[in-house]
This record gives sequence, structure tokens and C-alpha cells, in this order.
Amino acid sequence: MEIAFGLIGGLGLFLYGMTLMGNALQKSAGPRMKDILAALTNKRIVGVIVGAIVTMIIQSSSATTVMTVGFVNAGLMNLSQAIGIIMGANIGTTVTAQLVAFKLTDIAPFVIGIGVAFYLGAKKKRVKEIAEIFIGFGILFLGMSLMKDAIKPLKELEIFKEAMTSFNSPIVGILAGFAITAVLQSSSATTGLLIAVAGSGLMTIEMAYPILFGENIGTCVTAMLASIGANKTAKRAALMHLIFNVIGTIMFLILLRIPVQYLVEYLSPGNIERQIANAHTLFNIISVIIMLPFANWIVKIAEKLIKGDDGEREGDLKYVDERLFATPAVALVQVSKEVLRMAKMVEQQLVDARVAIMNNDEDMVYTVFEKEKNINAVEKQLLEYMVQLSKLSLTSRQRDKIATLMNTINDVERIGDHADNIAELALVKIENKSKFSEMAKDELNDMLELVIDTYKLSILTFKTTESELGMKVFEKEKKINAMEKELRSSHIKRLNEGACITQTGIVFLDTISNLERIGDHATNIAESIIEVINRDHIETDLVEDM
Repeated sequence: MEIAFGLIGGLGLFLYGMTLMGNALQKSAGPRMKDILAALTNKRIVGVIVGAIVTMIIQSSSATTVMTVGFVNAGLMNLSQAIGIIMGANIGTTVTAQLVAFKLTDIAPFVIGIGVAFYLGAKKKRVKEIAEIFIGFGILFLGMSLMKDAIKPLKELEIFKEAMTSFNSPIVGILAGFAITAVLQSSSATTGLLIAVAGSGLMTIEMAYPILFGENIGTCVTAMLASIGANKTAKRAALMHLIFNVIGTIMFLILLRIPVQYLVEYLSPGNIERQIANAHTLFNIISVIIMLPFANWIVKIAEKLIKGDDGEREGDLKYVDERLFATPAVALVQVSKEVLRMAKMVEQQLVDARVAIMNNDEDMVYTVFEKEKNINAVEKQLLEYMVQLSKLSLTSRQRDKIATLMNTINDVERIGDHADNIAELALVKIENKSKFSEMAKDELNDMLELVIDTYKLSILTFKTTESELGMKVFEKEKKINAMEKELRSSHIKRLNEGACITQTGIVFLDTISNLERIGDHATNIAESIIEVINRDHIETDLVEDM
């Protein structure tokens, strides 16, 4: 029981230390994470490098692959780019094993002490983040020390020795590596556990190597689970990860195991921990070198196994994905794209409402109603996503932008409501078989055109964050207010003169009232963007910058 407690406690500290160090590294590199990902081009070798760097930062190939599935699901990258990231992630994850193999357990308490001292004494957030890296690093090695100490007594147990001999079978080793990694959800943790066992003299490199193969397959479980509920392209990305690691395992098992095993023994004679770390690194690097030229084949296999395309529904979110929460800066960019998409949906809704009211088009009325349902669905999902995003570690500037985006969403949705109101008024007009006079039609058409142009300009202001455009929205909104007063006065005059029936007159007046409110909300959108410009003293493309 004492052994089990020590092993579980040590493993828990190892996992916690690795997570703490990874999170601290990511927070420290967070503002640059977007730039690292932006470096990704169609050159696959660049994707491999990016995948390796990101995995080194966040200390988890599983997290990088899950992130990649999220990018693919959100349309940020295609499968050809994703395969490079996935291959690179396998290389990046070997860094943890290399660190562990340095045997720094003796200085772990000192590193933790230094880290805690800086964390408690520092006032700057940046210093605290760096301190967390040291604390996580120390806890990781403290966990390794506990695992080694817990495992040592097993060396004397005959039943354990017999159990260990079963790992001489490559198939048993692969299955064991797969199972342990699938449970721990971390190949780095499995490698750390393996090094702890080997460091206690209970394992040879011959036993360990197949377990390394199995853990590379086991780490695919996380991405496969993450792809549940994603689109088919994202499912293909997760499947590519599995295909790549399975092919690599087969290739090593049949052809490369013995020569690479000989090489690691030659490089680190008598040092089993270093042999395991080097074997892990060489396995992944050699797999990438051999399979990189055939990456397109892996993409095609995934496409063959998962056929068809997803039917895109207008009421679903297109650009955001919860897997992007690992990189909040990227998630924020995607939110702004989703807001712009929602705004474009409302723009089309306005155009359709104009056709419905002007032409007594009943089919178009119901088209507007359907669009309103889709817009409301998008708004609800998007706000829920942003609430979750706002709970993450964000800069004050990013939080300000979330507030701006939420205000914009509210105004866009309200404009959609007014478009829906106009469609309902069109339906009243159709049911009463009434028509506007020629003068009323001309007046209303002019106001509709002005309002739609004003709304388009407000969305362009949102997209480009150009203050000059926002000022033009204010000017147009003044014209809308003046026009609403003028049309209301002239239409009341026509009603008094009997040139227009009462029912049609009410429809007309309610329509221009809704149009005036649309102008107000368009102005709100422009005003909130100008506030962002004035606060940041810069003019940037909001959709790209956020």
C-alpha cells in the first residue's frame, strides 16, 4: 500500500508540475502564440517547426493536436497544414523526457523554493509567471524522485520481476504503453513513469522501447475524443495523428527498432534514463523525416476513411471552437470573424425585409422570419462562447475588446429584430391587401436605402476600425432622424387628406419608426469602435487584430 501511495503521489506531482510549467510558459508566451501560429504557411516543414515549438511551450503533444483539431474545425487551417503541425508536435513532446533524464531531482526543492520566493515577493505579473515556470519545473522533478523511491522496493519482489519480463514481448509493450497513455492522457507522463521505473533498475531499453511505441499511439486518444462533435475535416485531422503514429510504430517494429536501439546504447552506455529519452526523441524525429515526403498520402487516407462534407447550417457557429481556448488571442480573432458573419446575415435580412415591404412578397416575409431564428441562434451560442472566453487569462485590452464585441452583437441582433418587425408589417399589409401610394413608396424606398447604407457603413467601421467611416455613420444617422420626422409629417398630412387609408398609414409609420431605430443601433456600433480607437490610440483591422 505504501508503494501505491508513493507512486500515485509522485505521478500526481509530476503531472501537476508539468501542467503548471506548461501553463506558465504559455501565459508568458501567450501574446506571441498568435504570431507563432501566423508563421504557418503551406510549406509543411514550417508546420513541423511550429508544431514542435508550440508543444515545447505547452508541454503536451496531446494539447497541441487538440488545438490543431480546433483550428481545422474553425477553418483556420487545412489538412495539408495540420499534418505538419501534428508531426512537429510529436518531436516537441520529447523535450520533457530529455529534461527528466537530466536527473535534477536533488536540486528540485531548491528550485521550488526560489520559485515560491519570487512568486510571493513579486508584484509584476510577468515575474510571477516566470516564477511559476520554476515552481512547476521543481515539482515535476520532485514527483520523479517520489516515483523512483516508491518503485525501488518492487525490485526485490519476485512476482514483479516476472511481470516485468512480459515486456520483452514487443506486442505486450505496445499495448501497455497505449493503455497507460490513454489513461494518463499524456505521453510525457508515461515517459516520465518509464524513466522512473528504469532508473530503479527494473527495466532495460529492450523492454522500454515498445512501450514508447505504444505511448505514441495512446496519445492519439485525446485528439480522437476531442474530435467528437467537430466537423468531418477536424475528425480527419485527429485521424491523421493516429495514422501517422501507427505507421511509425509498424515501421520501427519491423525495420528500425534494432539499429536505433543499438545507436542509443552506443550514445549513452550504462545510462538507461538517457537511453529512453534519446530513443523517444529519435523515434519521433526519424518518423517525421521518413514520412514527411508522404504527408499528402496520410491526408488522402484520412479523406478516404472519413468521406463526405458537413452540411453547413446558417444558425451554427462557423469560426469559433472551444478547443481554441488554449490560445485565447486566436479565439478572440475568431470571435470577431463570427460577429462580422452575424452582421452580414442581418444585412441580408434587411435587404429581404425591404423586398417584402415594398413588393408585398409573402415568400420573402417568411425568409426574413427564418433568418431571424438563425441570427438568434448564432447570438446565443456566440455570447455563451464569449462568457467562457472571458473567464480565461486575458489582458485588459483583450477584455475591453470582448466588451466591445458583446455590445456590437447586441446592436446587430436588435437590428435583426427591427428587420423582423418590418417583415411582420409587410405581412399585415399583404393580409389587408393594401398598398402604399406612389409617393409613400418613393419616400419609404429612399429611407430604406439610406438606412441599409448606414448599417453597411457601420459594419465596415467594425471591420476596418477606421474612425473616418464611423464619423460618416454619425452624419448619415442625422439624415435618418431628419427624414423620419419629415416622412412622418407628410404621411400624417396624407392621412388627414384621405389620400391614404388608416391601416396602411399605420404600417408606414411603424416601418419608418423601425428604420429610425436601426439607424440608432448602427450609430452605437460605430461609436463603440471609435471608443476602442481613441482608447488604444491606434487604428487596426479589428477582425484580424482581435
